[in-house]
Amino acid sequence: MKKGEWITIDEVQKIPKMLDVVHKIIEEKKIHFALSGSSARKLKRGGANLLAGRAFVFSLFPITYQEIGKGFNLDSALHWGTLPSLFHQKSDKDKARYLKSYTQTYLKEEIQVEQLIRNLDPFRLFLRIAAQMDGEIINYSNISKDTGVDHKTIQSYYEILQDTHIGFFLQPFSRSVRKVQIKSPKFYLFDLGVKRSLENRLQVPILPGNSEYGAAFENWVINELYRLNSYRELDYQLSYLRTKDNVEIDLVIERPGVPPLLVEIKSSDRIDSRHLSGLQNFQKDFPKSEFFCVSRVEKAQKVGKIWILPWQEFFKSL
Repeated sequence: MKKGEWITIDEVQKIPKMLDVVHKIIEEKKIHFALSGSSARKLKRGGANLLAGRAFVFSLFPITYQEIGKGFNLDSALHWGTLPSLFHQKSDKDKARYLKSYTQTYLKEEIQVEQLIRNLDPFRLFLRIAAQMDGEIINYSNISKDTGVDHKTIQSYYEILQDTHIGFFLQPFSRSVRKVQIKSPKFYLFDLGVKRSLENRLQVPILPGNSEYGAAFENWVINELYRLNSYRELDYQLSYLRTKDNVEIDLVIERPGVPPLLVEIKSSDRIDSRHLSGLQNFQKDFPKSEFFCVSRVEKAQKVGKIWILPWQEFFKSL
């Protein structure tokens, strides 16, 4: 090959020693590599050459609404998720089959074959519980009781989900605003279709106005922002804020050099004072911040210091 040409290698985590060869070729031949894989855990655990200083690291996610463009359907995304191969399925039955196969493949190939855990049965139970608790504050002790394994094992299970890119932690806001802030993280699975498959709820309609729709909309907005933040290399820090008396801000967005944005996420297409109480409660704590309520309203409006935005306009504004 000529200098400057590219070699692509997929599933690089399956042969960690390959990275030593890649390193040598980069140094000697000046050839470029595109290396992809679905798990960093085996590479880290095996002491693989991680090409520090010689590689840029990027993440790939399910398709964003901007990539889909005019054909994007919010209700479909909330029900089925946006994994790329899902768009090749011709019927709802095929979509359900694909998502079930995807979750089974994850268990078989990423967990069992790679021997990330010794006993698959409690992990399988944990996956369903993690899907049910998606977007909620993690209570390791309660999950431990439900699965029959200790809380440290539950912590390691969540780390496996993170290392295999099945989800991410949303940490509590780091700065002390009030003495009674909750300090435990939330966890979000990376795709709503995968979440609903793990819950065995793909056959259950998800309709505007019910609690499941609201939770799914919040999950999707946070996932979408997480993806766009990564793709655009914005370096925003995302967190949530909740006090022990359950006053909560769904999302705090910390941007370099400016006050944070405080965001409430509501699936309603009509916003009133009930939806804004959390943001109003924290206005004195964040006098220089901007406040947003992201929703399904058709037009932007402002109530006091709070902007009520359609979700499309919110993403464009960032």
